[in-house]
Amino acid sequence: MLEAGVSVQGVNEVLRRLYDWTMSLAESPHALWALALVSFVESSFFPIPPDILLIPLILARPDRAWRIAGICTAASVLGGAFGYFIGWGLFEQLGQPILNFYGKGAQFEEFANTYNEWGAWAVLIAGVTPFPYKVITIVSGTTGLNFTVFMVASVIARGLRFYVIAALLWKFGPPVRTFIERRLGLMFSIFVGCLVGGFVVLGMLH
Repeated sequence: MLEAGVSVQGVNEVLRRLYDWTMSLAESPHALWALALVSFVESSFFPIPPDILLIPLILARPDRAWRIAGICTAASVLGGAFGYFIGWGLFEQLGQPILNFYGKGAQFEEFANTYNEWGAWAVLIAGVTPFPYKVITIVSGTTGLNFTVFMVASVIARGLRFYVIAALLWKFGPPVRTFIERRLGLMFSIFVGCLVGGFVVLGMLH
């Protein structure tokens, strides 16, 4: 139990340092490049979401909100493609350890068996909700989800997430920041749940 506690404490300390380092990038003169880097690696293995850079950058330059969201979206989708490649060609070497880190390794076998039936929905859901998107990018490659389907779903999901954040900050500024950081993930989850539920109901009616 003590070793487990130390292990968890160590992981938390590493995550704290990563978070602080990522936040410090917002003050860098190369902040947009930093945003692109964080957005790319977050889609395949990095644990800190790009939102923590996206939000202060847009608040600092609301006139560039759409450009910043575009950079974040493009880099995230490319990072997702890299995650797909990890799952497709480097699963045992990299994919499995990453899934284990996020606590999803044990359920992988069962999950993979039915994944491709709902793969596009899985990418959409993970792309806009707090569920680790990197897990889905790796699983998509491992299970052989059609790459075009994967990329289209990624563009839609990541674009929706980051452009909604940009639109809210552009329109309302700092007062909406707390809502974005604490509740937007929940709102996206409810939206996706309603969307999926609607399609299920339509399918049952036909």
